[in-house]
Amino acid sequence: MKDLVRRPMNEADLAEVLQIERSANRFPWSKQNFADCLSGNYQSWVYQLPDSMAGYLIVQNILDEAHLLNICVQPQQQGKGIGRFMLEQMINDAQQRQAKLIVLEVRRSNHRAQQLYLQQGFNEMSIRRGYYPAEQGREDAVLMGLDLSLTMDFAE
Repeated sequence: MKDLVRRPMNEADLAEVLQIERSANRFPWSKQNFADCLSGNYQSWVYQLPDSMAGYLIVQNILDEAHLLNICVQPQQQGKGIGRFMLEQMINDAQQRQAKLIVLEVRRSNHRAQQLYLQQGFNEMSIRRGYYPAEQGREDAVLMGLDLSLTMDFAE
């Protein structure tokens, strides 16, 4: 991932972020969702390749918990390890700030993302019924968590 550069997201990025969001998701976030994250001082990163934006990631930090709100890789760049790289950086950031837990929601139907999270040490915590909009009503979310307090003990 030597060509991939991470930098803070800013308002000038929103048009390109929205383009990726809309191309990768049936029920995309709105421009206002992203603007709210920027104004709320959430950790908002874009991952830049030399010729285009590869993806973005948004995390809300609350006390000793990190909540991964959105991680997305441009469809043409998926399957190349970029999402894994982004997630690993996010986990490292959370460890650096001594977070004890990372949580996220993922669509029950998104088995590919669930596999990635499981490979990175996340575990299923519960199901959030009707969490996401879907073609036919609502779709459940799988709430997943990574307990960093266990890895912190070994690092000391």
